[in-house]
Amino acid sequence: MTTTHTSWYHKFKAFGPGILMASAAIGGSHIVASTQAGALYGWQLAIIVILVNIFKYPFFRFGTQYTLERKHSLIEGYEEKGKIYLWVFFIMNIFSAVINVAAIGILTAAILANILKLTFLSSLTPTAMASMINLLTTIVLVGSLAMMVFGGYKLLDSSSKFIVISLTVATIIAVAIALFKQHPVAPNFVVPSPWKLAALPFIVSLMGWMPAPIEISAINSMWTVEKQQSMKVPHKIAMLDFNVGYWVTTILAFVFLALGALIQYGTGTAIKGASAAYIAQFIQMYSSVIGSWSGLLIAFIAFMCIFGTTITVVDGYSRANAECLRLICKQKEVKTSHFNIWMTLTVVIAMIIVFFFAGNVAAMMNFAMIFSFVSAPVYSYLNFSLVKDNNKLPVWLWFLSVAGIVYLAGFTIFFLVYLSGILK
Repeated sequence: MTTTHTSWYHKFKAFGPGILMASAAIGGSHIVASTQAGALYGWQLAIIVILVNIFKYPFFRFGTQYTLERKHSLIEGYEEKGKIYLWVFFIMNIFSAVINVAAIGILTAAILANILKLTFLSSLTPTAMASMINLLTTIVLVGSLAMMVFGGYKLLDSSSKFIVISLTVATIIAVAIALFKQHPVAPNFVVPSPWKLAALPFIVSLMGWMPAPIEISAINSMWTVEKQQSMKVPHKIAMLDFNVGYWVTTILAFVFLALGALIQYGTGTAIKGASAAYIAQFIQMYSSVIGSWSGLLIAFIAFMCIFGTTITVVDGYSRANAECLRLICKQKEVKTSHFNIWMTLTVVIAMIIVFFFAGNVAAMMNFAMIFSFVSAPVYSYLNFSLVKDNNKLPVWLWFLSVAGIVYLAGFTIFFLVYLSGILK
């Protein structure tokens, strides 16, 4: 009995990069896109959520598998593949970093504002609330930066486990409550169909960050390197860590879709598209169906979800950018001061975006999600080619990789043709 307990304790302690990936993934894609999918179309888009998670699986898996086998990160693999691949990743990652951190930061602040409003700030005017969101965004981003500068990877590693476990438990409780609670359906409600061209941009944005942008695989690869330097984790345990993290994000994506379908779908209330506005609407509608006490519960779920994402993306994107610059400048290692500079620059630019372009953050987030999907075939092929060139893949994984590339590339081409105006 003692041996088993110790074994599982050490396994949990060895977990890290996979749980970090889950914490980074469970953010805008889940609390916003998944719940909106359920709220707008009920269960109809469940098949899309399932398919995109299955087809992206190999390319995220390769981030861990390649690193464990080659003893260096995917980003170093990109450089070995050719400088052009490294530069393309670097440029795209800088863009994604500031846009994603700004969008996730303001979402976290919007949830905090709703929590405060639910408790003791109900008298605030809309203008005052908007100013508070800007202030809270600054606090969230600076707080995330401070946590990483003073706590480093160890703090990120330990806190992400608490965040993901808390989120999973709270979400399951929320769904269990919703399953046994009837909600009114509008008498004139007409079932909308997502299988029309007009819904294509929404579906593409849903898939873009589901479960996360594929460049997170490279960031996860670097977290794996960091974990191996602090603690030698066996290959089998490291892959278990990845698989647990990945499939937890998949299950939670489906659960958040269920929340939208069970609570908002069919009520006849217009679903707001703007991310921050949608979160406020979701909390309010949840409270009206389950009870006023549940508002803080769903706000807690949303806050834990997106704050965890904020911390991990500030670290992850900055870590990847610092590594790219190291390889370009042919330096031996990334200095801590250089990494901190990258994190600071990312947070500062993100705050500038929030303060000067706050009205367009939702549009930027939607653009970032679509951009992530359109770029997914490039990242997926690059990851596949790195592992394929160095290892003999199992037949099932080889076929799933090829099918995934065909799925992502085919959908991307179809979407680009749609944007061209050929399809009407």
